[in-house]
Amino acid sequence: MSSKRVLITGITGMVGSHLADYLLANTDWEIYGMCRWRSPFDNIRHLLSKIESRDRIQLVYGDLNDYVSLQHVLENSKPDFVFHLAAQSYPRTSFDSPLDTLNTNILGTARLLEAIRRGKLNDPVIHVCASSEVFGRVPKEKLPISEDVTFHPASPYAISKVGTDLIGRYYGEAYGMKAITTRMFTHTGPRRGDVFAESTFAKQIAMIEAGLVPPVVKTGNLDSLRTFADVRDAVSAYHLLVTVNPIAGEYYNIGGTHTCTVREMLDTLLSFSIVKGIQVETDPERLRPIDADLQVPDTSKFTSHTGWTPKIPFDTTMRDLLQYWRERIAQGERFLSR
Repeated sequence: MSSKRVLITGITGMVGSHLADYLLANTDWEIYGMCRWRSPFDNIRHLLSKIESRDRIQLVYGDLNDYVSLQHVLENSKPDFVFHLAAQSYPRTSFDSPLDTLNTNILGTARLLEAIRRGKLNDPVIHVCASSEVFGRVPKEKLPISEDVTFHPASPYAISKVGTDLIGRYYGEAYGMKAITTRMFTHTGPRRGDVFAESTFAKQIAMIEAGLVPPVVKTGNLDSLRTFADVRDAVSAYHLLVTVNPIAGEYYNIGGTHTCTVREMLDTLLSFSIVKGIQVETDPERLRPIDADLQVPDTSKFTSHTGWTPKIPFDTTMRDLLQYWRERIAQGERFLSR
């Protein structure tokens, strides 16, 4: 019996690259990673020799904004599983580029699912990745956030993920496609993009340690409450999502168990630094016009269905994230202190 084939859209992102690592280590699946021709390979550089020799993993070029390219991707990969992770994924950027965000995330998801529906495929199990940002501004009495809390998106990105979420559920319910939607809460670790709070903090600390910038960390809103998960736990959850009795049209909240404010998260990172006395300064440009400030999940529906529990402690995640930036800077790479 031949091994299963899996398509990961957005394989060059943080989550996509870690998912590829997980599947290579824990399955015998053939992996097809969709990326755009201009996608940077930084997050999959450690896989390039395997990609070059097509050792269980290869790249297929496609763009969510080009329907024909998606048809070609599906014809080439013929997947049994699809992890749809590709997106314009930066909430802060979405305020500056709302139309690109809405087009890529909403219509891009619709194009992909429509191409799957019309393609000659073997009824793949499809993971549609939405976001906890769909819940937006949640009143305290609604915490922890269950799947049925009302959506109140607080950014164009969040609005786009509401569309992603509903489109995934629609294709599952209307056409019987095995489409399952997730709302993953904050997840981070090595390879996290530097436009996200915990990663820009870690990067700035690593730059301070290397003497590249003054000993000041610039921040946005430090009062938001977040529940953190490690990206390596997140991808193990995604594997269970598509393999443990997948139900068409279902939707799940997934997230970690460590809840703290952004300020407390920053204090944790600062405690790991070899430089003491680093100052913290609010940068108005890092503040969102509206913030989703209470992001605490109820994950009981997903855990009872799959048995998943996060395993990596918060401190380990933060240490690994800081070390990731230290290593990149030690290699001579240069970064903006954004």
